Amino acid sequence: MLGISGASGAWYAQRLLEILLSQGHEVHLVVSDYGKRLLFDESGIKQVDLPSLCPALVKRASASDVAAISKRLFIHPNKDVGAVIASGSFLHDGMVVIPCSSASLGAMATGSGSNLLCRAAMVTLKERRPLIVCHREMPLSLIDIRNMETLALAGATICSPNPGFYLLPKTVEEVVDFTVGKVLDLLRVEHELKTRWE
Repeated sequence: MLGISGASGAWYAQRLLEILLSQGHEVHLVVSDYGKRLLFDESGIKQVDLPSLCPALVKRASASDVAAISKRLFIHPNKDVGAVIASGSFLHDGMVVIPCSSASLGAMATGSGSNLLCRAAMVTLKERRPLIVCHREMPLSLIDIRNMETLALAGATICSPNPGFYLLPKTVEEVVDFTVGKVLDLLRVEHELKTRWE
């Protein structure tokens, strides 16, 4: 599962989604209201759908491949707290919230299930499945730090999108891939992105 909230970092979410779908994974996506604003502000996305979120993937795929990929992407309205991903009986391999705003961080830490993104995260923790939270705001307030501590103690992994420069990235895409590769590692998803020290 993938949650997108309203902190800067749309490119992280788009790249993660592109890789998961290109490798044949099923992805359930939920975008907060501010996440939609973020996608528009940073990537010009007006509609949350496959062609808008993963234009490069769609461009290089055949029409039949795009149709097959579309069947593996499930987009849920954030207000639908009764969606399948809000239930503990829905089996999945983990949830990533990337980027994660301080508002969503706080809602998850306090157990507020007033929207689908936070409800799905709460259920992920309750069922002891991986929850990876990529908080993207800085500097951190004491409130943020305590909310991270609460989530970490509940079983979440806090994965701040801090790039490592030891691989000497030359492009913004390589910097994005570093973080996305770390998230894929945490999900135990094989990939060929350059993220590891050798």
